[in-house]
Amino acid sequence: MDAETMTTLAKAIVMGVGGISPAIGIGLIGSKAMDAIGRNPEAAGKLFVPMLLGMAFAEAIAIYSLVVAFTL
Repeated sequence: MDAETMTTLAKAIVMGVGGISPAIGIGLIGSKAMDAIGRNPEAAGKLFVPMLLGMAFAEAIAIYSLVVAFTL
């Protein structure tokens, strides 16, 4: 394999691994937040902002992998 092929393969692996983990994390955050709101609907206001912050931090990991893939 030549260097260009290896670079393309490395980019694909970075985006694949770097995208699946945040996707799982965001799904778990949303799932647990909806479970908590379902059990205690009055807590929806207190749970919404931390839920969004957690999702944003998890999404930042995916953006970091995108930046790494662009720099390769």
